[in-house]
Amino acid sequence: MHMKRFLIAIFVLLLSFPALAQEEPVKGFRDTNLPLPRFVSLKSAKVYARAGPALRYPIRWIYKRDALPVEIIQEFDNWRKVRDIDGEDGWVHQSLLSGERTVLVQAEDLVALRERSNNKARMVARLEPNVVAHLNKCNGDWCRIEISGFRGWIERNLLWGIYADEDID
Repeated sequence: MHMKRFLIAIFVLLLSFPALAQEEPVKGFRDTNLPLPRFVSLKSAKVYARAGPALRYPIRWIYKRDALPVEIIQEFDNWRKVRDIDGEDGWVHQSLLSGERTVLVQAEDLVALRERSNNKARMVARLEPNVVAHLNKCNGDWCRIEISGFRGWIERNLLWGIYADEDID
């Protein structure tokens, strides 16, 4: 009975101080003023993702793809917790991440890269699923990308590494 009263007292106390009940970032888990979440890319062809934000934590994943887009979902000191296209996450040292924006083509078949931002424009190339491309700009439903010397437009919904409402110029 005493535990029940204690819990009720805590609950009432929290309701009395709304500022205490609001969710705020844990100190030390927000080291920059950059938005969270945000997309970045891997700087190296071999990047270790760890279980925690230090070298003493075990390696969970080894990414073996240079320029792969990942999403930063948390920060701690010089470490960034990233999530990949499959929803897997791990801590990566910030020195292995780049602010250069890349995207991953997510389709089940070949995708047309167009000269202009419409489906009737001339096709510049056909892109395979899971190919990584450099992101130049996005507006509306289309993004301009560059890959292997080809530049063109692709529908935003076929890309992973950009938010639905994000404009890139």
